[in-house]
Amino acid sequence: MTQILLIYSSVHGQTRKICEYIKQKVHQADQAEHYVTLAALDDVDDLSGFDSIYIGASIRHGKHRPALYEFIQQHQVELETKPSGFFSVSLVARKPNKNTPETNAYMQAFLQKILWQPALLQTFAGNLDYQGYGVMDRHIIRFIMWITKGPTDLNTKVEYTDWQKVDDFIAKMIEA
Repeated sequence: MTQILLIYSSVHGQTRKICEYIKQKVHQADQAEHYVTLAALDDVDDLSGFDSIYIGASIRHGKHRPALYEFIQQHQVELETKPSGFFSVSLVARKPNKNTPETNAYMQAFLQKILWQPALLQTFAGNLDYQGYGVMDRHIIRFIMWITKGPTDLNTKVEYTDWQKVDDFIAKMIEA
């Protein structure tokens, strides 16, 4: 049985939701061949018991969390020697010209800051839920949405995640 570690770094929960979906789909597809362990970035110390490692991380105010970069640096060797992948989750990825690893500025900035070059990369659009944010985040995100011509009504709740795209990522994970 292949042991897959799926790590998430999530602020408002959409990245974790995507990771939970991935875990469920892998287990439904081939319970006997792959087992996914889901863990928060801050809870992972040892990667040695896993055959492959995948990380999903959200963007907050235009950046991935500093802890993500620290984790990657600390575990560089394991990430380079095992099948691995990375996906980034952001509201910017809702736009057709910013929804691939090659066209997403956050993904490109991430890749320039790290030495690890994941074999599998993807970007997923996130979730917009103004009422689920604190006051400060609500107004910052609303301002960003205004700049990017997104919804600014404070009652907006929209999930932009393309679940078929997530399914395609899962298929590639299982093939690795």
